[in-house]
Amino acid sequence: MRDAAGHVTSQVRRTVLPSGLRIVTEQMAGARSASIGIWIGVGSRDETPTTHGASHFLEHLLFKGTDERSALDISITLDAVGGEFNAFTAKEYTCFHARVLGEDLPLAVDVLGDMITGSLLEQHDVDAERDVILDEIAMHEDDPDDVVQNLLAELAWGSGPLGRPIAGTTESIEAMTQGQILRFYRKHYRPENMVISVAGAVDHGEVVRAIRRHFSRHGFLDDAAAPHGPRTSNRRPRIRGREGRVSRPFEQVNVVAAVEGIARDDDRRFALGVLNTALGGGTSSRLFQEVREHRGLAYSVYSFASHYADSGLVGVAVGCLPDRLDEVLEVVRVELSRIAAHGITAEELARGKGQLIGGLVLGLEDSASRMMRLGKAELVYADVLGIDEVMARIEAVTLEDVQAVAHDVFSRPELLAVVGP
Repeated sequence: MRDAAGHVTSQVRRTVLPSGLRIVTEQMAGARSASIGIWIGVGSRDETPTTHGASHFLEHLLFKGTDERSALDISITLDAVGGEFNAFTAKEYTCFHARVLGEDLPLAVDVLGDMITGSLLEQHDVDAERDVILDEIAMHEDDPDDVVQNLLAELAWGSGPLGRPIAGTTESIEAMTQGQILRFYRKHYRPENMVISVAGAVDHGEVVRAIRRHFSRHGFLDDAAAPHGPRTSNRRPRIRGREGRVSRPFEQVNVVAAVEGIARDDDRRFALGVLNTALGGGTSSRLFQEVREHRGLAYSVYSFASHYADSGLVGVAVGCLPDRLDEVLEVVRVELSRIAAHGITAEELARGKGQLIGGLVLGLEDSASRMMRLGKAELVYADVLGIDEVMARIEAVTLEDVQAVAHDVFSRPELLAVVGP
């Protein structure tokens, strides 16, 4: 939605309950759907070697039933109203989310509140879901993109929490006990460590009342606490240049060349976003044009920038035939050296800004996208920026800003992950 001046407008409201549970909502004029996300500030980097994979294991187990609903009841309840229902685990957070018609939002709050506060986590469910997760890990091992990204993380951060795969390993999942999972759940699934974000056809007061009602089960909201702030660290993990290769009987070679990036709260992230778009963020980007269009060396080529509380990566991912790997790497390295030395052009700057802002604004039309943006921002950033401010930050990026961050990051030692025959 835009005002008369063409600016994106929103109606974002925030309430913090005495228990520390944060509730943020955004009302979207004309929306018929509502999206809700339960964000928990725990992910794979919060695990020890003996609990590796516990966050993801819990994500699965919370769908398996409560003292009020069986696993089938949970599925039927939202299927019956055409709702979409899922969850995901990341390195620094876990999210359970649903999208329903606006009038069915209280039902979604009820189901999610029941799951979060009352999951049984019974032994037979742990045993059954263990096999499902082992199958999922095996599936990831057959996906070259997953294998190369896990290899890259290991090269960057070693055996530390950020370097381990989110789903765990066969060994860690086979060894994990019901008691370990239950203790992990009780430690991290606390109101002060959670954010509930809702967007679409919503009324803030009604949402808060529904959450107070349905999340008060089992005394979940009884204790007073201050909400946890954004994740911080006094130590920044340093990334040294390394190379790793994994042999797989794939037809293609999947390769990622990356360097240490910047942390999530670094103000240079806006300049890096523009740089990333110009480098490999679309079909007009330098790498797509040079690697695919001009030379025909690969079908898939893109760049990326990932950010965590205290670290990050910037890199280029390519899938190519084995006999073209050396040439692909040479082209990528030349392009990275060129952009580190000279930055990007004024045309690329304008195009990169337009692509970022356009993608941001188009996402505002969807209640799920707004819910995701709102929940993640509340959970991981100390300063939640409005849409207009984000757009202004992107527009303010200069050629000098881009060249400075390009020279900094692309002068760092290279990580090279290669997976293939």
